[in-house]
Formats: sequence, structure tokens, C-alpha cells
Amino acid sequence: MKKLTKDTAIALLMGGPGSEREVSLVSGKAVHQALLDQGFTRVTPVIVDSERPAIPEGTELCYNIIHGTYGEDGGLQAYLEELGLPYTGAGSASSRACFDKVLTKKAMVAAGVPTPRSEVIHPAEGERPSLPLPIVIKPPCEGSSVGVEIVRESDRLAAALEADARFGNELLVEEFIQGKELTVAILDGEVLPVVHIRPRSGFYDLQNKYPSLYGGVGSDYICPADITPEETQAVQAAALAAYRALGVEVYGRVDVLLTEDGRPYVLEINTIPGMTGSSLFPKAAQAAGISYGELCERIAEISLAQERA
Repeated sequence: MKKLTKDTAIALLMGGPGSEREVSLVSGKAVHQALLDQGFTRVTPVIVDSERPAIPEGTELCYNIIHGTYGEDGGLQAYLEELGLPYTGAGSASSRACFDKVLTKKAMVAAGVPTPRSEVIHPAEGERPSLPLPIVIKPPCEGSSVGVEIVRESDRLAAALEADARFGNELLVEEFIQGKELTVAILDGEVLPVVHIRPRSGFYDLQNKYPSLYGGVGSDYICPADITPEETQAVQAAALAAYRALGVEVYGRVDVLLTEDGRPYVLEINTIPGMTGSSLFPKAAQAAGISYGELCERIAEISLAQERA
């Protein structure tokens, strides 16, 4: 097994064919600069446009920073495994399970992880939600809150289902949980400080995550989160239980809602979380005393030492 050195040949994979391509390119530029600042001398950016990208000859580690479709759903991981190339982050099986919200939900329920009640519907076959309003409708395989519809009144249901029809026939419907939007970064099994996300308008959608790219009003972030020690412990325990239930390797970020009475509800796990200057994983790492550059290096180091099935 190879160890990471400053002259390890790293192919930095960014872009991809999915809806989060632009965010990935911003993350990739930031990671590239961070690795150079850390003293790595052989980092080659690779803009990925296809599902079988050409990897530079001599590559010893593929640094995957492709969010969403292909980079985060297990497709890229399976391709790199086929090539026999080490890569950063979660493996193909855990990536696939975490990217599909239906599979994630099943694994969390089986493991007893607290999560909102849910159902799967197929609107094209005439199925409609049976959960009482308000509800949240989600495409199972989109990231960064793409396609998420919150339905509070019955006259909004048809429009929400029609809006999400472009993502496919299968939709995940969850009960709406009112609470603080929190996220928990986990690095090699170590739970980092909780981040509280406060959108300035609406909810934490793509626009409020990346206002400079998508024109939203943005969000405020508090880290460590402004919650009690008991609530922090409950949120971190729920996040770690979800991370373990899905078998995530190396690192991931778990999204959690916390109700007023202190109950955590896990929503999903991001296996290639954002790594832009405003992203949440780096904020949590910084609160734990890990600089952005150190975080990028540790992800590479842990990944290269990872035993793949």
C-alpha cells in the first residue's frame, strides 16, 4: 500500500455531467490551490466531461471532487476500480447507497437512525402522497437540494409533482419537520463540530448554498452550532449512526434537522460535500483546528491508505 508523499501524482477530477458541475469546478480550483500550497508538486486538474474520462498516465491517486451525478453516485468510483486506480472518498457501493435517497432511507430505518417518516410514490402511475401535509417531495438521485419541493397546501401538490416529473417517475415523500438546519462533518470516523445553517430566505436550496453562482440571497453559518451540549451530543450521535449504517469511507457530511424539543432527524449523507471557500465541511474542520489545506491533504492521505473491497 502506497503512502502519500508530496510528489505523489494526483489527478484532480472536477466538473462532471451533472447539475452540480459549476459548483464542482469551483471546489476543484480551491482544492487544487490548497494542495499546491501544501507542497504537492504533481497535481494535474482534469475537467471531466464524459463517464470514462482519460486519466493522466502515471496517476497514483485520483482526487474526486465531482459533486452529484457520476462523481457521487458510484459511477466514477466503479470506473476507477476497473482501472485499478486509488481514489478519494467513499467507495462505489456506499456512494451509490448514499446518493439514492430511497436506499439511504431504508438503511437508516433498518439501523434505527432517527429520520422523518417517508414513502415512495410513482406519480405517472397515478400514485399520490398519503402522508398528511405539510410534506417534502424529493427526487431520489439529485444533490444540493435540486428539485426539493415543500408542499404546505393541497392546491400546490399538483404543481410540485409536475415540477419534479423531469427527474423521473420515482419520488421520495417525507413528512415536513420544522427545526434548525444542521450539518455534521465526519472525517475518518471523527465527528467534527456541528454547523447551524440559517438561510436568509426560504430553505437551504441551491440558490442559498451558492448565491454567487445561482443568484440566491445566501445563508448564515454558525459553527459550533448554537445548541446545547445535550443537543450537540444527540445530533452528532445520530449523524455518526447514519454514517456507519451506510458504510461510508474516508469522509462525509450528514444533514440533520433538530426540532424545538431537541429531537434530531437525519435527512441524508453527502459523500462528496462541497469544498468551495463557503462550504460547510471546511467550516467544521476549521472549528476543529484543521486548516483548509490540512483537510485536503488528510482526505488524500486517508483515502490512499483505504482498503477497498
